Amino acid sequence: ARKRPKLLRTVVAWRGRAEWDQVMVGLYCGDSRLQQEALDRVSAWKSRYGPKMPLAVDCTSELIRCKVLDASGRLKSDELILSYGLALVRFVNLITERKQKMVSIPLRQLAKEADIPIWVVDLRHELTHGKLPPLALCRKGCDVVLDWLRKTYWSRQLGNNLCEESEDEDEEEQEGMEANAELDNDVWE
Repeated sequence: ARKRPKLLRTVVAWRGRAEWDQVMVGLYCGDSRLQQEALDRVSAWKSRYGPKMPLAVDCTSELIRCKVLDASGRLKSDELILSYGLALVRFVNLITERKQKMVSIPLRQLAKEADIPIWVVDLRHELTHGKLPPLALCRKGCDVVLDWLRKTYWSRQLGNNLCEESEDEDEEEQEGMEANAELDNDVWE
């Protein structure tokens, strides 16, 4: 009798492709109520998945949470700057940290390799070491980073194209969640 190879299954926090799509669309829709529902779903994922949660999902949810708080009008300008600032600093640090080797590589070089605008790294530097930037610059940084995450991670994971412009992507990048169920941190590095 011939044995069939066992299929490797990866356990993920989301129920399936439909839930993943729903959260992705909810996060990027621009409607604060739907964004909050998507954020609640991501929080549930985090409680199930813990430290295995993909960094892109974590960063996206933090940045969208800032936008929802901003739209609510409940925070003062300084509080919003700090909120956006923390999310932006965390994004740049987490994205570039995985690319650091034994030798320290400048953040600007790592960002350039990842196609992250250099001014976002400069904004992170100001938030970390300098005077707090204006709220408008933090909002713009958030929008640019969310767009980067959408194009670099979310749209590629399930072959969705939320991007306005058409992009030529390999079939490998278009694989569905079943074939690429791990959706781990290394996928979008």
